[in-house]
Amino acid sequence: MLQVTRHPDRAVRLRRLRRTDTMRELVRETRLHPHQFVYPMFVRGGRHVREPIPSMPGQFRFSVDEAVADADALRGLGINAVLLFGLPDAKDPAGSGAYADDGIVQQAARALRAEHPDLIVMTDVCLCEYTTHGHCGLVRDGEVDNDATLEVLGRTAVTQAVAGADVVAPSAMMDGQVAAIRRALDEAGCQHVAIMGYSAKYASAFYGPFRDAAGSAPQFGDRRGYQMNPPNAREAEREVAQDLSEGADIVMVKPALPYLDVLHRIRHAVTAPLAAYNVSGEYAMVKAAVQQGWLDERRTVLELLTAIARAGADLIISYHARDAATWLGPR
Repeated sequence: MLQVTRHPDRAVRLRRLRRTDTMRELVRETRLHPHQFVYPMFVRGGRHVREPIPSMPGQFRFSVDEAVADADALRGLGINAVLLFGLPDAKDPAGSGAYADDGIVQQAARALRAEHPDLIVMTDVCLCEYTTHGHCGLVRDGEVDNDATLEVLGRTAVTQAVAGADVVAPSAMMDGQVAAIRRALDEAGCQHVAIMGYSAKYASAFYGPFRDAAGSAPQFGDRRGYQMNPPNAREAEREVAQDLSEGADIVMVKPALPYLDVLHRIRHAVTAPLAAYNVSGEYAMVKAAVQQGWLDERRTVLELLTAIARAGADLIISYHARDAATWLGPR
């Protein structure tokens, strides 16, 4: 560390570089850009459907045609990536809608790829939205069967890749899921498709609005047996290392704001691209406070997104992305 000894007559005035907007911008250490943002989208059946999500004001469940139309607006704002979550018309214990060739995410990926060839289409690889029991894997004798689930996750990733996904994002938190998906993709001739691992995904209370939006709450028990324990930070490094060793191209910390320390820790541990998911509960809290007049929305959102970037995120998955890109202005 550089040591600086100042002459006693030369007063330190750090405020000199804070006097004006242009001066502050000149010496800004952390910068936000819409190209960093990934916008999550919930897709469902039907046509011309734009269904508001009550627990997430300003967010919608889109039919495929509306998702395609919405992507036009996102691209105009400089947002070049979306992450798709599917709401199937029917569910079953095996989650077969997740890997169906005509599944809702597969339909959306095809439509988005056809209309927006340069859009980065990311797809969630998990079973919770598609199973009657709501768990992220297959259930055997009342327990989530890790190894039996791996083959299904691989099949799901392949159908999504064939439909047009650029990046598949396994969120199920099954041990070995990245390796199983990489193997399945390569065997299917989809070596070009990247994997974004939900590597350090915590069993968080901040997922409530998402589960409402996606209809994915578990019907018995909870997910603490496979998602990470919130008090553990060192374990996150092990999870990230495992995903990278299995072939992950991008790793993630989820949620973002309660785990900025973990995000910062991972940033210093790896050189791979690092994503952070600013999740539904974080979004809903800001929206609720704004509706009460307690917070200024623009300042709050840009501050929290800047904090996520400052902690080390290269990619920020956020429901605020559309508004933030609008506020950041043309680029």
